[in-house]
Amino acid sequence: MRVATWNVNSIRARVGRVTEWLVREDIDVLAMQEIKCREPQFPYEPFTEAGYDVELHGLNQWNGVAFASRLPMEDLAVGFEGVPGFGKPDENGLLPSEARALGVTVNGVRLWSLYVPNGRELGDPHYDYKLKWLEQLATETKVWLAEHPGQPLALMGDWNIAPLDTDVWDVSVFEGATHVSPPERAAFTAFETLGLTDVVRPLVPTGYTYWDYKQLRFPRNEGMRIDFIMGSGPFASLVTDARIDRNERKGTAPSDHVPVVVDIDLDLEGEDDRPMIFG
Repeated sequence: MRVATWNVNSIRARVGRVTEWLVREDIDVLAMQEIKCREPQFPYEPFTEAGYDVELHGLNQWNGVAFASRLPMEDLAVGFEGVPGFGKPDENGLLPSEARALGVTVNGVRLWSLYVPNGRELGDPHYDYKLKWLEQLATETKVWLAEHPGQPLALMGDWNIAPLDTDVWDVSVFEGATHVSPPERAAFTAFETLGLTDVVRPLVPTGYTYWDYKQLRFPRNEGMRIDFIMGSGPFASLVTDARIDRNERKGTAPSDHVPVVVDIDLDLEGEDDRPMIFG
């Protein structure tokens, strides 16, 4: 099964590009972030014509997450328990929720499409929101792993964190900025402590997943690695290949992110004599 994640940066602006890529690259399941639309606005028809069903969580012209799959999707979950909100409180003092997390199960594999808050600037309320959001996601991940220890699980998407200095083109440029701060990196490490693994890095040790549109960042390869597929042990053991599709940052009207792809072999499930790529 070929699984991918891609921050598409507005699906209505890039639907043709996304669906053509899905077919060309033989993708079974795609997790999307920043679809930037509500359910009635989503361009379903091109996906249907390409052979894909869509599940989505979109509330307005910002954020939004979705799945496109040519395999049946089950156990849909919109958001996770205790997910923090952000913005102006309502009359009951509750903060507005944002469309940043969507879960489905495909062929027994639990998949989440995640769009982690950006954080904006150190000290900004959005930065605190980001850390609280990640903390609650980790809390819920711990529960999921305990309740379903044998089920393959992958948290996929735009994490808005560069966990290593080599995940940015020049770490000195980011001094005093978000994405590389110790609290953000600690929040990312918390998922590794729970037993999740970046299943792409062992197979693709270098390469960025995001380049800003400004200042010729892409031609200069001044990028960041902030899109990840974090898999549980049972998921990681099924991974046979991975890649970052850098070419999708080229051409007309690309997203500023590119797809991250893994192949998993479900026939390996339960076998103990397979090669230990992620030992």
